[in-house]
Amino acid sequence: MKNIETDIIVVAGGLSGLAAAISAAENGAKVTIFEKSNTTGGAANMGMGPLGVGSSVQRNQMVALTPGEAFRKHMYFTHYRVDARMVRDYYFKSGDTIDWLIDMGVEFVGVSRAFGAPENTRAYSDGEFTWHVVKPEGGGAPGPRAATTMTKRMTEKAVELGVEILFETPVSKIIMKDGQAVGVIAKNKDGEEIEARAKSVILATGGFGDNPQMIKEETCYEFGKTIFNFAIPGMKGDGIKMAWEVGAGHTPCSMELMYQLPDNMNHFILDGAFRQPCLWVNRLGQRFMPEDQIANTTFTGNAITAQPGSVAYAIFDSKLLKKYKKRGPDIVSHVHPHDLFDHFDEQWEKDLEAGYEPIAQADTIEELAEKAGVDVAGLVAQVEEYNDMCAEGFDELFEKDRQYMQPIEKGPFYICRQNVGAYGSIGGVLINHKTEVMTGDYKVIPGLYAVGTDACNIFGDSYPFILSGNTMGFCLNSGRIAGENAAAKLSDF
Repeated sequence: MKNIETDIIVVAGGLSGLAAAISAAENGAKVTIFEKSNTTGGAANMGMGPLGVGSSVQRNQMVALTPGEAFRKHMYFTHYRVDARMVRDYYFKSGDTIDWLIDMGVEFVGVSRAFGAPENTRAYSDGEFTWHVVKPEGGGAPGPRAATTMTKRMTEKAVELGVEILFETPVSKIIMKDGQAVGVIAKNKDGEEIEARAKSVILATGGFGDNPQMIKEETCYEFGKTIFNFAIPGMKGDGIKMAWEVGAGHTPCSMELMYQLPDNMNHFILDGAFRQPCLWVNRLGQRFMPEDQIANTTFTGNAITAQPGSVAYAIFDSKLLKKYKKRGPDIVSHVHPHDLFDHFDEQWEKDLEAGYEPIAQADTIEELAEKAGVDVAGLVAQVEEYNDMCAEGFDELFEKDRQYMQPIEKGPFYICRQNVGAYGSIGGVLINHKTEVMTGDYKVIPGLYAVGTDACNIFGDSYPFILSGNTMGFCLNSGRIAGENAAAKLSDF
C-alpha cells in the first residue's frame, strides 16, 4: 500500500473540486485531488457558464441586479424551504468568483438570460441577467461545451499553485478517527491501493446522474423510462454514499429537471426545432400549459412530469415549418441556435427513415395521432378548438401570448414526443453554510466537507430558472467556500 500525506484531499476534479482545490491552495494549503477519470472538469465540460451577481461583467453591461435582490428572488422562488444562510453566502460570493475566474484567464462573452425573446413577452419577464457565458477556446459563437475553456484555465491554475492531481485514482472510502475525517482509501490505475492522510476531505463527485439504480431508489424516476437525463460517465454517487457511510445526514435527492428527446445529442436539431411555442399536447390530445412558457425548461419538465405517462407532444404543420425556415425559430437560445431549421429537412428525413420512435409525420391529424400514440378523438377536438382560438387571436384556455397563436391546419403535420429530462441529480449530503458535512441531527463531522451537486439542496423542488447559471454557480462557489474554510482550519492543528 502506498501512503500519502497532504493538508487537504479533494475527491474529484470537476468544477466544484477544482474551485475547492484552487481556493485552498491560494490560502497556503497543500492539496491533492483524486480524480477517477483521465481529465478534469467532469459535467462542467458540457456546460456553458455559471451564475454571477455583482461581477465586473454585469457592471460593464449596466446590469443593476444586486446579490441581495438575487437572494430574495431565490428564496421567494423556493418558498424558503432551503438554507437561507447558504443561499445568502453563495450569492454574495458569486460576483467575486466571476472576477476570480477572469484573473485566471477565463473570458466571458457577456452576461445574459438563458433564452432570448422580445422584452414584452410575459414568459421571460422574471428572468435576470446572471448567466456568464464562457468564451469558447479560440473564439467563435458560444454553445454547449463552451465551459471546457473555463475548466482548462482552472486546471492550469491548480497546477501552477502546486495542486497534485492523481488521475484514474478513484476513492472508495473515507478514513475516520475519533469521529473526524482524516483521509481516504483510493486505488490507482495500476491497481495499487493508496492510503492518503489529511486534515480535511472535500467531497465533490458530482452526484448520481450516471447511476440508474440510485436514481430509482432516491427519486420518483426511472432512467430510460420516465426520465432521460444526461448521464455523464462516472457520476455514480460515490461521494454521497461515502458520506452516508460515515454518518452524514441524508437530504432529499431529486433530479434537476428539464425536457429533451431520448439520445438527444444525436438528434440535436430536432430537439431544438420542436422547442417552439407551437401546439403542445399530452397523451390524451389535450393542451396542458401555455406554450409561450416552453423555453423555461424547468417549468416544462415539471409540467410533462404531471402528464399521463410523463410525456408530451409538440406539433407543427407545414405552414409553420415554412415560416420557421424563412424567419428562423420563434425561440432562440445559445444552446439551440437560430439556424436550426436550415438543417431540419436533412435531420428529419434521416431520423424518420431510421424509425426514430419519438417522431412522426402524417397528412391528417387523425393519422398523426395514431402514429404517435395520442388519443385520436382528443387530438382532433383539441386542434379544432385551438385553431378557432387562433382565428380569434386569443387563447381562452391559457392566455398564451397572441404572437404565437398560429393554427395547425395544413398538412403534412409533424409531431415529436417530449420526455422528462434532467441535467443530473442534486442533493444527498447535509451541509451547513460553511459546506461542513453534518449528521442527521445537525452536528458537524469535523474535517469533512461536501460541495457541488453532492450537496446542492438549495433549489427546493425546482431549479430556479429565473436566475440562470445556478448549477455551475453553486458548484464554483460552494467549492471556494469549502476550500477557504478547510485551509483556515489548518491553523487548528
